Amino acid sequence: MKFIFKLTLLLFVLITCVHCKQNKTATEESSSNNKQIQYATGFSIENHIGYSIVTVKNPWPKATKTYRYILKEKNGIVPNSLQQNPIIDVPIKSIVVTSTTHIPSLEMLNEEKSLIAFPNLNYISSEKVRALIDAGKVKELGNNKSLNTEVLIDLQPDVIIGYGIDNNNPTLDNLQKSGLQVMLNGDWNEETPLGKAEWIKFFGALFGKQKEANKIFSKIANDYFKTIQIAKKTTTKPTVLAGDMFEDKWYLPRGSSWGSQLLKEANADYLWAETKGTGSLTLSFETVLEKAQHASIWITSGQFESLKEMADANPHYNQFSAFQQKKVYSFTRKKGGILYYELAPNRPDIVIKDIVKIMHPELLPHYELYFFKKLK
Repeated sequence: MKFIFKLTLLLFVLITCVHCKQNKTATEESSSNNKQIQYATGFSIENHIGYSIVTVKNPWPKATKTYRYILKEKNGIVPNSLQQNPIIDVPIKSIVVTSTTHIPSLEMLNEEKSLIAFPNLNYISSEKVRALIDAGKVKELGNNKSLNTEVLIDLQPDVIIGYGIDNNNPTLDNLQKSGLQVMLNGDWNEETPLGKAEWIKFFGALFGKQKEANKIFSKIANDYFKTIQIAKKTTTKPTVLAGDMFEDKWYLPRGSSWGSQLLKEANADYLWAETKGTGSLTLSFETVLEKAQHASIWITSGQFESLKEMADANPHYNQFSAFQQKKVYSFTRKKGGILYYELAPNRPDIVIKDIVKIMHPELLPHYELYFFKKLK
C-alpha cells in the first residue's frame, strides 16, 4: 500500500514538474516573441509551431481597431480560436504593395521579383524594381484611392499590403470581399527612425525570412547607434532651419517628428525642436525669418535643385544667412520618384550619417552624402 502511495506521489510530482516546465517554456516563448519587435509600436509578431500571428495595432493615427493576421506555414494547424482571422499561407510568392516605403524591404530581402503590381509606377525609385517595370513584370494599378480591382483579381496576388489614412478605405474592403488577402501596414505612422525601419520584420514574416530580416535590421540599428556615438564627440551644435514655402505657408517638422529626432541625434540645434507633435508646423514667412534668419544650416524640403531655383520661387529666401553662405542642403536625388521618400524611412543609418556629415563634416571626413546634396 505504501509502495502504491509512493508511486502515485512520484507520478504526481513528475507530472507537475512537466506541467511547470511546459508553462515555463510557453512563458519564455511568449517573452521571446514580444522581444522580437524592439522599437516599432505599430505591430507585433508571435511565432508558434506551424503558424505566426502578426498584429497591427496602429495603422493610422488614433486607430481604435487592432488587426490580426495568421501566417500559416505548410502543414501548419491553426487553432479554432484563431480561425476567424485572415489566414495567409506563407511563404508568399507574389505580393502587391501600395507605398514606395514598402519596396526597400522587398529589395533588402531579395524578394523584389515577387512584386507584381503597384499604384503609380512612376513614383518608384528602386533601380531593380524599375528594371522589372521596364520588362513589363510589374503592373500599373492606378492610384491608392481607386486601385484597379480588375487587374488585381486577374493577378491573384498572395497578399496585398495596404495602408490607411483613416478607417475609410472602401477599395481595400472591396478587394477583401472579392476573396483577396489584404494586410494593413502602418510603417508611416511610427514616430521613431528605428521604429519605421523595423517594419522589415513584417515582410520577413511573410516571406519566411524572419532570421534574415532580424539580421538586416540589427545591422541598421548598430550602424545607426555607432554614428550617434561619433556625433557626441563634438560639443558644437549648429543651428538648423528646415523646410520652405509652399502656397504662402512655410512647412517644417515639429519637435517630436522623425526628422527632428534625427537632427537631435546628430548633435544639431533644430530651432523648432521644442514644439510638440510629430507632423508639420505651418508658419508664416515672417515668423520663420524672425527666428531662423541667422541659422547656420538650412535643410529644404526637396523641391529645389539649386539656389537659383529657390530664389526664383521666392526672392526673400536670400535674407537667410544659410542661403547667403550657401549652406543649403536638399534631398533631390531622383530615379522615378524622389529616392529619399522611398528609402530613407527604411535606412535611418544612412540618413543619420548624411546629417552628421552636414552638421559636423570633420567627424566623417571620408564619407560622401547619399541622400542629400549641397545646393549650388
